[in-house]
Amino acid sequence: MLQYTLRRLALGMLTALLVSIIVFVILRIAPGDVVDVILGGEDAFYSEETAELLREQLGLNRPLPVQYFVFMRDFVTLQWGVSLVDSKPIWPQIRKRLPITLQLAIMTVTIAVLFGIPVGIIMALKQDSWIDYFLRIISLGGLSVPNFWTGTLIILGGTLWFDWSPRLEYVAPWNDPWGNFVMFLGPALATGWVSQATKARMMRSTMLEVLRQDYIRTAHAKGLRYSVVVYRHAMKNALLPVVTIIGITVALTVGGSVIMESIFLLPGMGSFLIYSLSRWDYPVVQTLVLFFASWIVVTNLMVDLSYGWLDPRVRLN
Repeated sequence: MLQYTLRRLALGMLTALLVSIIVFVILRIAPGDVVDVILGGEDAFYSEETAELLREQLGLNRPLPVQYFVFMRDFVTLQWGVSLVDSKPIWPQIRKRLPITLQLAIMTVTIAVLFGIPVGIIMALKQDSWIDYFLRIISLGGLSVPNFWTGTLIILGGTLWFDWSPRLEYVAPWNDPWGNFVMFLGPALATGWVSQATKARMMRSTMLEVLRQDYIRTAHAKGLRYSVVVYRHAMKNALLPVVTIIGITVALTVGGSVIMESIFLLPGMGSFLIYSLSRWDYPVVQTLVLFFASWIVVTNLMVDLSYGWLDPRVRLN
């Protein structure tokens, strides 16, 4: 178990390292310059000497390997530096926005699990009936329609039919619990519909496979009630692959919050990333992307390690 954990951790660290290198290189070769942003934009008038002096002050004229080493050193030591544009420390801004992204992720996963697993069980128990076909169409819609389009439709529908529009100013849950819930409900539903579709279809497939096993027929032959056979024997064994999907959803929802936060004006990590990209704020963008990558790596590691706890037949060597 320890050897397996160390091996998976090493692979995860290698993945995060490759992500950091790719992001670092892309930001340097992409068109655009943070110096132009600080000095007033590409149309502003300033001398080349002024630009070079600013690059020297920001450390952008140093060799790229040196810049990358400094960035990784600061990230590993949790000294995430300051923004190049406004000179504000990066960590306090992340600490302020992280709870917003986590709340959106928790609500999204909750909606996906509460709807996806029961829908998958119903589809399996009602196989090839009109209920099965109807729920499969709904699930296929969740997989087919992009979440940003669903979010846009929620805003348009609320505006046209219910005289509702997203709140322009963030409200904390301890100040206005209901206002905060309504603010997060739209993006959570838009993303949760996509997430529940994968869980429902996976639950249906695994449930059908388990229901055809010999021990299920034996349980029926012993006279056990149908509900006991389904919920105590079949569903428990069918949940293991779904748990994997849930763990991946937790990781991807945090990393994929960029679009939903931008559409619904949530001041979380995703909108912070978009804002920093528009200003070519290298340290902030690099830190946020590597943070998302590390989150996904750690979450996937926890999912892998949970196999042995959920199913004693799994042996991690």
